Amino acid sequence: MDTKELLKKVRKIEIKTRRLSDHIFSGEYHSSFKGRGMTFSEVRQYQFGDDVRSIDWNVTARYNEPYIKVFEEERELTMMLMVDVSGSEFFGTTSQFKRDTVTEIAATLAFSAIQNNDKVGLLLFSDDVELFIPPKKGKGHVLRIIRELIEFKPKSNKTNIEEALKYLSNVMKKKAIVFVLSDFMDEGYDHTMKIVGNKHDVTGIRVYDKHDEEIPNLGMLPVKDAESGEVVLVNTMSKSVRTSYKANYLKSVDYYEKSFSRSGAGTISTRVDESYVKKLLGYFKQKGAR
Repeated sequence: MDTKELLKKVRKIEIKTRRLSDHIFSGEYHSSFKGRGMTFSEVRQYQFGDDVRSIDWNVTARYNEPYIKVFEEERELTMMLMVDVSGSEFFGTTSQFKRDTVTEIAATLAFSAIQNNDKVGLLLFSDDVELFIPPKKGKGHVLRIIRELIEFKPKSNKTNIEEALKYLSNVMKKKAIVFVLSDFMDEGYDHTMKIVGNKHDVTGIRVYDKHDEEIPNLGMLPVKDAESGEVVLVNTMSKSVRTSYKANYLKSVDYYEKSFSRSGAGTISTRVDESYVKKLLGYFKQKGAR
């Protein structure tokens, strides 16, 4: 991809996702993810309905009328976007690949974070950590993240979520808001997920295609495994083949949901031909109401 085409793609995603973050997600994001605590801001005169526990007795005694301490939430937060760039993310049977949807969601989250003056970092993974961009603030930094999401070419097509979670646990010493974006066609990360979930505020965002769920009856088909590169001839007319395919899919979904749930993490699942906007907004509203 040449520079001109890349910049055009970045700009297109920026316009779409920034509009979403500005008008839809920024308030919900703020209320969903709390700051690290409260910091003293000022004192003001007591007003009817104020919490008497906030009265500053020293100032009250000095002025002979009640004053209260006002505190503000410390908003200094860090968001880490963990994005699966393995071969299965380049699968799609509708208008776009799973990776395209993942890029849009990641960009929307990143713009929502900088709206709240939070830092954003990026971790791209396959069966190894392919790229780590340390968290920083600012629009220019987010645009760099979007460029990497669009044009990065991984060394491997395979997936290992556990290795990515281990790396995150080692590099992120302070609590962060973590979004893991993948189709979660992997297992074996349950134990590491519990460790990461105990330390960070984690949400898994599973992006999938309708043909990840089930394979249609199209006769004998040559099928290429996006991660191993192996091509096999599959008899999609066979009901047992289709049943086995769906059972494997449901097994990976069940593993994902249970692993995240047991670690105290949240989950979102969205199909590439669905509105991820509604899914994200619903999740943020529910999280903010807790």
